[in-house]
Amino acid sequence: MKKTPFDPKELKVVREEPNFFGNTNPIYDFPISLRENFKRTLEKEPVWECAGIETFLFCPSVIPDNIARAFVIEANMMPPQDGIDMFGIPWEYVPSTTGSMVRPGNHLLIDANDWKEVIKFPDIDSWDWAGSAKANNDTFLNNDKFNNAWQINGWWFERLISFMGFEGAAEALIDDDQKDAVKELFEATTDLACRIVDKFVEYYNNIDGITVHDDWGSQRSPFFSQATGQEMIVPYMKKLTDHIHSKGLYADLHSCGHIESRIQCFIDAGWDSWTPQDMNDTMKLFEDYGDKICLGVIPKQYDPATTSEEEQRAYAKEFAEQVCIPGKSSFLSLYGASVLTLPYREELYKQSRTILSQEVSFQE
Repeated sequence: MKKTPFDPKELKVVREEPNFFGNTNPIYDFPISLRENFKRTLEKEPVWECAGIETFLFCPSVIPDNIARAFVIEANMMPPQDGIDMFGIPWEYVPSTTGSMVRPGNHLLIDANDWKEVIKFPDIDSWDWAGSAKANNDTFLNNDKFNNAWQINGWWFERLISFMGFEGAAEALIDDDQKDAVKELFEATTDLACRIVDKFVEYYNNIDGITVHDDWGSQRSPFFSQATGQEMIVPYMKKLTDHIHSKGLYADLHSCGHIESRIQCFIDAGWDSWTPQDMNDTMKLFEDYGDKICLGVIPKQYDPATTSEEEQRAYAKEFAEQVCIPGKSSFLSLYGASVLTLPYREELYKQSRTILSQEVSFQE
């Protein structure tokens, strides 16, 4: 192992890839693979500041929830559509919101104490995992990126909402007459989540991490108290993250809302990374907790149309200096990706490589 300084030859563009914004991302002549750098980022040893090209989403249609939530991302892509999730609950796709919701009147539970009689767990062994692996392993997953397999509907509060509706789920978390039943239900859904992780490990190549959904807040505030999160959800999150880690994978949380005040729950639950939405102060979170969890951070925003290239490069340099800190790690959040013009991206790579090469070593 040795330290390797930035070489300007690394800025040679070896290929270009399409992105979510209708443009292309340049892929430079990196000293290590995109996958390896994201892994090193999660281990707080990044070689450069990741900016969105390093990871790849995998949401196979073999899992019914991905169809029901209109979020299939695999070799055999399909358009957004209505669907039925793994528990038999019908979802409707709403084009105006580009998202899905449980069809009104189809929640299963009124009282959480009835879950054993009402909820039928899926037979995941009957799903065509082998067929899905055949379709994806040699094509879709055959890449040099950090492949994240998503569990999009979550296993705790979001799942409880799908069973009971929002009001019923929120009440069940704090109702002394239902809390024990909710804990039993979360134990069961977490066990199911672990079994699905095992299927990913068994059937697919190049899976590096598991992303799990569980939204905890609105635009303004969390849905429930820190104490409720710690008691009712964190132990089950920890069971799943421990299982993910036991398989040699990384555990990423997707949780929306103004929930920066709940970050200790996420740390205690064992998540390796979290991408807060832009109503959270991501830079303050990085300053306070970047040594404990890898965070998607949002740099200073600007209008690319009215900002000179020199100014854009200055913003990128400033951002690199803020986040390239020994013992901490982050990646540029998708929520802040509007700054990623070609000059900004190039300058961020150059500056972060230069700073981090003073602290980080890697094999040639």
